[in-house]
Amino acid sequence: MSDLLDEYPMLIFGLEALLALFLLIFIVVWTASGRKKRAPHDRRD
Repeated sequence: MSDLLDEYPMLIFGLEALLALFLLIFIVVWTASGRKKRAPHDRRD
Protein backbone atom coordinates (compact mmCIF):
# COMPACT_ATOMS: atom_id res chain seq x y z
CA MET A 1 0.00 0.00 0.00
CA SER A 2 2.82 2.42 0.79
CA ASP A 3 4.38 1.68 -2.61
CA LEU A 4 1.12 2.73 -4.25
CA LEU A 5 1.04 5.98 -2.27
CA ASP A 6 4.70 6.63 -3.07
CA GLU A 7 4.00 6.19 -6.78
CA TYR A 8 0.79 8.25 -6.75
CA PRO A 9 1.02 10.82 -3.92
CA MET A 10 -2.20 12.60 -4.97
CA LEU A 11 -4.20 9.38 -4.54
CA ILE A 12 -4.81 10.09 -0.85
CA PHE A 13 -6.31 13.49 -1.71
CA GLY A 14 -8.57 11.90 -4.29
CA LEU A 15 -9.79 9.32 -1.80
CA GLU A 16 -10.37 12.01 0.80
CA ALA A 17 -12.35 14.07 -1.72
CA LEU A 18 -14.53 11.06 -2.58
CA LEU A 19 -15.16 10.41 1.10
CA ALA A 20 -16.12 14.06 1.68
CA LEU A 21 -18.45 14.01 -1.32
CA PHE A 22 -20.14 10.82 -0.10
CA LEU A 23 -20.53 12.32 3.37
CA LEU A 24 -22.04 15.51 1.95
CA ILE A 25 -24.56 13.59 -0.16
CA PHE A 26 -25.45 11.37 2.80
CA ILE A 27 -26.10 14.36 5.08
CA VAL A 28 -28.21 16.16 2.45
CA VAL A 29 -30.33 13.08 1.73
CA TRP A 30 -30.76 12.32 5.43
CA THR A 31 -31.87 15.84 6.34
CA ALA A 32 -34.14 16.13 3.29
CA SER A 33 -35.93 12.88 4.12
CA GLY A 34 -36.45 14.03 7.71
CA ARG A 35 -38.16 17.23 6.59
CA LYS A 36 -40.56 15.37 4.30
CA LYS A 37 -41.72 13.15 7.16
CA ARG A 38 -42.32 16.05 9.57
CA ALA A 39 -43.95 18.51 7.14
CA PRO A 40 -47.59 17.25 7.34
CA HIS A 41 -47.55 17.26 11.16
CA ASP A 42 -46.37 20.90 11.40
CA ARG A 43 -49.41 22.35 9.60
CA ARG A 44 -51.96 24.02 11.83
CA ASP A 45 -55.22 25.30 10.33
